[in-house]
Amino acid sequence: MAERDDDEEFDLGISLESVAAIADAARAVQESEESGALARDDEDEEGLDADDDENMDEDALRAFIAELNEDEQASLIALAWVGRGDYTGDEFEEARTLAKERNIRDPAEYLLGIESLGDILEEGLDELGLSLEDTD
Repeated sequence: MAERDDDEEFDLGISLESVAAIADAARAVQESEESGALARDDEDEEGLDADDDENMDEDALRAFIAELNEDEQASLIALAWVGRGDYTGDEFEEARTLAKERNIRDPAEYLLGIESLGDILEEGLDELGLSLEDTD
């Protein structure tokens, strides 16, 4: 974990509240996809209709990410990269700059393609000396 002086302000580039909301929603969406994949073989027409509510959750998450500004999206992508070990906490700024330069066409699609996104975002925060527990 990167050590951070309590007096030192770290500019994550996105609010912890937004990261918490995205991490929680990503966990719920990815968990429902996993459990849905196991149950799909036995579903009838009625079961397929029930999945529409879960898709709305994913659509809402995609919309939330799409509504973030470019800097916030880049920060979120960089945080995911730090969380999965592509970069260290000390390299966060470099990761954020690269995320901006890559200009990922659909940040929500990219992020939701990362397995265990919620956990990875939380690990990224931990690497930066931050915590979702800092949000209430």
